[in-house]
Amino acid sequence: MKNKIKEYLLINFGLLLVAVPIYFILAPNSLAPGGISGLAIIINHFLPKVPVGALMMAIDLVLFIIGVIFIGFGFGAKTIYSSFTLSGMVIILQKINPVPKPFSHDILTQLIFGTCMSAVGMAIVFQQNACTGGTDIIAKILNKYFHINLGKGVLICDIGIAIFSGVIFGIESAMYGVLGVLFSGITIDKVIQSLTINKEVVIISNRSVQIKQYVVSEIERGATIYVAKGAFTNEEKEVIRTIVTKKEFSKLRKYIKTVDENAFITVNHIHETFGEGFLNIR
Repeated sequence: MKNKIKEYLLINFGLLLVAVPIYFILAPNSLAPGGISGLAIIINHFLPKVPVGALMMAIDLVLFIIGVIFIGFGFGAKTIYSSFTLSGMVIILQKINPVPKPFSHDILTQLIFGTCMSAVGMAIVFQQNACTGGTDIIAKILNKYFHINLGKGVLICDIGIAIFSGVIFGIESAMYGVLGVLFSGITIDKVIQSLTINKEVVIISNRSVQIKQYVVSEIERGATIYVAKGAFTNEEKEVIRTIVTKKEFSKLRKYIKTVDENAFITVNHIHETFGEGFLNIR
């Protein structure tokens, strides 16, 4: 139950990081760097009395119906929740501050700041096995019928929306939009990598019994034990191999220092770890 609460708190926090730049930065500057939010900003130009958040919700609803027709009800509850919660947050922000104005005339700085903030939020949502829907559904349809890779499908949709914004808001807006799409993709990847990175630790020590006991009982991680023979000493020793988080590695290193300062330790960065205690392979 605690894990579920934590999961949805993180999803909501991530969605808030996405909603704030949509309403306060992208919409006031007529920037549409892809996604349903970008499409809603374009439609809002023709229907200014309809809030961007309401348009996002309507588009999401239409896309979910199309998705059910073409690919079946293949959406997770978290994705449906995230899609409509994001739209709801934008609507609430409009209630709080009905007419947002651009923070400055420097559009590029605002684009970079807004894209970074939104990308961090989306990365947090993705980490909880959810997504914000929208163009993901179109990408799934393209994948099913035209065998286009999902990542490429999303990129095609987002760049298409950004280019289309140029027809409405001018070529400068399209250029900023495409730049935002590319920058967002790179930032999301970097943030996800930093959130998922773990450490593979290999330890050779004369105190292997105490160390493996510490790994299992104190850090509560599994370990693989195998015997290796040293080339110089011809002596056989136990080798402990385990995968831990950055925080856990800090604790493990401090403990090893107290029991065996001469321990031989190698550390590798692991970008993704699936299995018990780490990411779900699904």
